[in-house]
Amino acid sequence: MEPGASANREPLPLTSAPTRGSKMAASGVLGTLTYALALLLWCQGASCFYVPGVAPINFHKNAVVEIKAVKLTSSRTQLPYEYYSLPFCQPKEITYKAENLGEVLRGDRIVNTPFQVFMTIEKKCEVLCNSLKEPLVLDKEKSKLIAERIQEDYYVHLIADNLPVATRLEFYLNREEDKSKDKDIQFEHGYRLGFMDNNKYYLHNHLSFILYYHREDVEENQEPNYRVVRFEVIPQSIKLADLKADENGVCTLPEAASSAPQEMDPTKENKLLFTYSVRWEESDIKWASRWDTYLTMSDVQIHWFSIINSVVVVFFLSGILSMIIIRTLRKDIANYNKEDDIEDTMEESGWKLVHGDVFRPPQYPMILSSLLGSGIQLFCMILIVIFVAMLGMLSPSSRGALMTTACFLFMFMGVFGGFSAGRLYRTLKGHRWKKGAFCTAMLYPGVVFGICFILNCFIWGKHSSGAVPFPTMVALLCMWFGISLPLVYLGYYFGFRKQPYDNPVRTNQIPRQIPEQRWYMNRFVGILMAGILPFGAMFIELFFIFSAIWENQFYYLFGFLFLVFIILVVSCSQISIVMVYFQLCAEDYRWWWRTFLVSGGSAFYVLIYAVFYFVNKLDIVEFIPSLLYFGYTALMVLSFWLLTGTIGFYAAYMFVRKIYAAVKID
Repeated sequence: MEPGASANREPLPLTSAPTRGSKMAASGVLGTLTYALALLLWCQGASCFYVPGVAPINFHKNAVVEIKAVKLTSSRTQLPYEYYSLPFCQPKEITYKAENLGEVLRGDRIVNTPFQVFMTIEKKCEVLCNSLKEPLVLDKEKSKLIAERIQEDYYVHLIADNLPVATRLEFYLNREEDKSKDKDIQFEHGYRLGFMDNNKYYLHNHLSFILYYHREDVEENQEPNYRVVRFEVIPQSIKLADLKADENGVCTLPEAASSAPQEMDPTKENKLLFTYSVRWEESDIKWASRWDTYLTMSDVQIHWFSIINSVVVVFFLSGILSMIIIRTLRKDIANYNKEDDIEDTMEESGWKLVHGDVFRPPQYPMILSSLLGSGIQLFCMILIVIFVAMLGMLSPSSRGALMTTACFLFMFMGVFGGFSAGRLYRTLKGHRWKKGAFCTAMLYPGVVFGICFILNCFIWGKHSSGAVPFPTMVALLCMWFGISLPLVYLGYYFGFRKQPYDNPVRTNQIPRQIPEQRWYMNRFVGILMAGILPFGAMFIELFFIFSAIWENQFYYLFGFLFLVFIILVVSCSQISIVMVYFQLCAEDYRWWWRTFLVSGGSAFYVLIYAVFYFVNKLDIVEFIPSLLYFGYTALMVLSFWLLTGTIGFYAAYMFVRKIYAAVKID
């Protein structure tokens, strides 16, 4: 989701995503929206800045502009491969760039290529390796491999000065009213390895590079500085017989109308030449804005107005729910506190009648507190990552930074997860704090590591670069047991020693009998009802997130994501309060586990949306890609359930303590 050596020095612009806000009159919850929108607009209007140590690279005329390869990707297989897994031309010495954790986990294997590109020096056509007299000969096995990759719709990803290569796509739109044609320009990440026509495979063996540069103002008598601001490619397939090349490797391209494409027959040897050309164009785009083109590549079918509209609808629905429950609660508390009507009140049904059981510890308090501790760990990590990314510090230009930061933050947030889990465990009358701390540190991360390890075995079997190398896996385990585990124990120790949460009423020794519940109080019905509102707050953003993960798009809407996260927290909290209020009114005091489960109900809708996205948006038919999709989706759903369940649980816990502290209990 993010695109490292000098080529990794990239600016970190303060802007995130274009945001538009409107004035919304309301207090309380809507004030949060106003503040968030003001913050986003401030980010939008602020000037760009550069983080210390991160600066643009200035090139002089004839300076080498290195072209590096990143990987091969396909949305059909979800299996990235390194560049030289196919028989491309290789330089004399292959050098892999030292990558950060996020790049390794994403399957990036950045390596040098034999392309020779010099600033402002154009090349009409040049043979990459071999010659016309001795063309590259691919045996049957290599030809079959290339044909398979073409059939699987693989893209090749290159970078120049850390800018990813893009293929320009132009569409002409007819307007009936004026009979004119409008040109709609879009960009694809990377370029297609080849194409199919009549069940034949054709390889793009000629690359026409178009590099745009911006001339920087310098003092007199100084050599001008140039900065790369865009990197495009036009891939072509040209048959060997139509290429004319001399002994120096200079070739002549045939006219487009008279040339035939380079076929790759998987049943026999194939002879071909890899060629390339370079064209430079001056651009008015400044270096700080050079990523703007790449961050609008995806086909955005959902406009900003739709997102703002859903934000307003969700907040007004939340406001209505808040008004209803506050008015009802005020009436209940006023009735319960009338001293002359105590006898009548005690005969009524309602949430006050279960005051002696509402804080009775639930079953499996250790597991509940451990899950909630992991939820707090996730919440802190996500909040910090989204906020920092919104400020531009984890933009796609910082390749791998987002995932690296998320991994390290989750480890360090273990101290907060352990503290909250330890204090809650003591509140629930738990005594085995060491076992509770071990459960908190191992339960959720153990499930995540187990699923990822199983999926990684399948990726290893496919020899994909997406497989996590063994040294990286050992490093992750060392981070888990060397950073996260001790911090969880430390936080748990202090949380368990701290005074437990002060409950406003005492718990009876004998549990109260729970009356028969109506059908709509069923747990599964509650999950379905409670999950609609939070899912409605963020399902539009899911489209962009899934596109970034599964269709190799850049995700850059962190400003909106921060706003959606705030809405998610508010809506989860309010719907959880409403559900626990209805449950207590039905004299069912078993709310601890139920609130956690029901508050995470939106995760069920995320799962349904993931299945819908798989069927309608992706062209995955093979077993292992499908297994990878649903395996990683299961981890996303589990994490989202923990996050929303934790938010709802603590909101409901605060609400329950508040209402029982507001009434007079005999």
